[in-house]
Amino acid sequence: MILSKQLLLINTHLILSHPFVISTRMAYLYTWSQGVGINSPLLLSNTSWVFLRNLQANMEGPYGSEWPTEEKVKRKEMVMPEARYIFVHEAPNASSDEILTMSERKETLTVCLENRGSMVGFVQYRFTLEEEIPVLYVYELQLEPHVQAKGLGKFLMQLIELIARKNRMGAVVLTVQKANLLAMDFYLNKLRYIISTISPSRVDPLIGDEKSYEILCKAFDCEAEAIFKVS
Repeated sequence: MILSKQLLLINTHLILSHPFVISTRMAYLYTWSQGVGINSPLLLSNTSWVFLRNLQANMEGPYGSEWPTEEKVKRKEMVMPEARYIFVHEAPNASSDEILTMSERKETLTVCLENRGSMVGFVQYRFTLEEEIPVLYVYELQLEPHVQAKGLGKFLMQLIELIARKNRMGAVVLTVQKANLLAMDFYLNKLRYIISTISPSRVDPLIGDEKSYEILCKAFDCEAEAIFKVS
């Protein structure tokens, strides 16, 4: 199957073309923007250091001695033209506890977008093929420590799944380090992802035990389930 880049861009644009404020259960408000690989303004700006800080803070531990090599790989992946991003910004001076009228909500949204706060996280993903099945592959989901465990990560993954479905992807696929126990619990137990048949531990358990990662997935149609789910 050949992926239509034009169609993918249009469908993703329809979902993300109007940035808006989202609230989580912990009374924070966020806005988002989007970008594509090397042409992303945020990657080209001085705020790119936020990406590297997030990556190192969240991933150096799980990767252990592999991190110096993996960091170089991730730096290259970040600017690839196939990479797509959702950038999450903290909305300044806003609280989801406030009861607002419709006009007040519109005013709050305008203020948040015009005075976008600091970036507190991002999702990096690509549209690609796995086993000839079109999938959305999540390369990174990184959040600043102070916005973790507040429902934002779950919301972003639900958004990713929506983008995947709108673009007729068969599944969402991602890689998680085995040592990252919080991430494994988040995807397997909270979001109901499964260990895919293409994960090393499923392809060959003897070799898979030596690998430091698992490949997880959530399939959306019968064809993808037949390929990625253990029967």
